[in-house]
Amino acid sequence: MDKVPLLLTPGPLTTSATVKEAMLRDWGSRDPGFVAMNAGLRQRLGAIANAQDCHEVVLLQGSGTFAVEAMIGTLLPRSAAKLLVLVNGAYGHRMVKIARTLGRAVDFMEWAEDVQVSPAEVDARLRQDQAITHVAVVHCETTSGILNHVSKIAEVVRRHRRELFIDAMSAFGTLALDAGEIPFLAAAASSNKCLEGVPGLGFVIARKDGLAASVGNAHSLALDLYDQWQGFKANGQWRFTPPTHVVAALSQALDEFDAEGGVAGRGGRYRDNLKVLVGGMRAMGFETLLSDDVQAPIIVTFRMPADPAFDFQTFYEAMGRQGFLIYPGKLTVADSFRMGCIGRLTTSDMANAVAAVRFVLGELGVASGAPE
Repeated sequence: MDKVPLLLTPGPLTTSATVKEAMLRDWGSRDPGFVAMNAGLRQRLGAIANAQDCHEVVLLQGSGTFAVEAMIGTLLPRSAAKLLVLVNGAYGHRMVKIARTLGRAVDFMEWAEDVQVSPAEVDARLRQDQAITHVAVVHCETTSGILNHVSKIAEVVRRHRRELFIDAMSAFGTLALDAGEIPFLAAAASSNKCLEGVPGLGFVIARKDGLAASVGNAHSLALDLYDQWQGFKANGQWRFTPPTHVVAALSQALDEFDAEGGVAGRGGRYRDNLKVLVGGMRAMGFETLLSDDVQAPIIVTFRMPADPAFDFQTFYEAMGRQGFLIYPGKLTVADSFRMGCIGRLTTSDMANAVAAVRFVLGELGVASGAPE
């Protein structure tokens, strides 16, 4: 059997052997042990965001995008509401598309993919457009890896008495999101990013009063957070067949998250990974799209080398043979590729990835990773 490569991607990610092992047992969806596991997940996920008192955690089958659509579709009223999406990458645009598909009133402000959302510009827009009732932002936009100032944006939104949605998909568990300090109506995330579970489970951390007011608002039966919440309240069970193995894997992943020291520990390891990766790549001439002050410790965008001997597809396949799967770029502002530093990866893994890049460049006859 071929060696399983390490995933230097924004998700799905490399997981621990013990998380994989947790999926070897079958669970009955009505079994008391499984019901208790769900209750534990909801409590523990809320605790990561310090949101146990004012918010509820609603688990949902599907990828993170399912959770984002459920958040918008359930909590954004069908009338007398307007969503402003703050866009600096593909996932902001995805929220705009979701709202339009659902027939909700939506507008957006856009910045380049290598530019942070400006709280001052958001402030001006909210003063100018009184019809806006809700604002949505991506905490870490993995199109480029850029970190947005969610705390500053949340303060602007709060001051204007509007509501905030946060796509916390690639940041949750690594970048602090404290409901006591960052006011938000709802935040969406998933099992397979920085929590290091496997794909298949999304969740929304939603303020209780917002959920209670959303009865009958959802566009979808399956994606109705209110109904899902009511089901968990009534008997602790999912309304429809749950992803039992994914739930078990996430429960184990949270044990490992706690053992590592929670957000501080997980984020610390990822920052160490980032330092090794960026330092090693820069030593070969590669340039990062982002400056260090706006780079989140999630995924790094590198500009393509200018050397005519470099071909990305050939480079990608050769890196795979070396045991590392990287990610194509998703930018309009620059020709690029991406390398992640999250998942069950260590600084040794990152050093080995850098060594693999060096080897592959030599194999391809590329003298430098410099973009010009």
